[in-house]
Amino acid sequence: MSQPGPARTPHDQVVMGVLQAIRAFTDAMDRMHGGLKGDMDMNATDLAALRMLIMREGRGEIVSPHQLAEHLRISSASTTKLLDRLSASGHVARQPHPHDRRSRIVVLTDESRSAFFRHFGERLRLMRGVAERYTDVELVLITGFLAEISETLDPPGSA
Repeated sequence: MSQPGPARTPHDQVVMGVLQAIRAFTDAMDRMHGGLKGDMDMNATDLAALRMLIMREGRGEIVSPHQLAEHLRISSASTTKLLDRLSASGHVARQPHPHDRRSRIVVLTDESRSAFFRHFGERLRLMRGVAERYTDVELVLITGFLAEISETLDPPGSA
């Protein structure tokens, strides 16, 4: 595969503009997450775990330590260390599974949820305002595009 050269056609120019916008978006996300890592005194994996828990909680889903490990693509041992660290710092709690008392689930603490939304709440509100300017058809298209890009960058089953 050859390296991308200068945009030669109008379509090439538009494609390059999209790729540049994706790069700017990921840079902005990195800066935003970097600020939260510093504010909450945690590393990138800790923050990724909290983001996953926030997302799943918003969908009414429960999360097991195994699901967390799969999402983060880390070992069981690393997951145990992660959960020990996040529990000790007051960000998560391990609780009995509501339907299987032999299993455990991971939940955010009220303190962690509040800190997360203190940091991201205004940004989420502003991002929602941008999204609301688009039609449903456009948003479905954008969602599909972003999902394809995400899968291209991080295919299921890759480590």
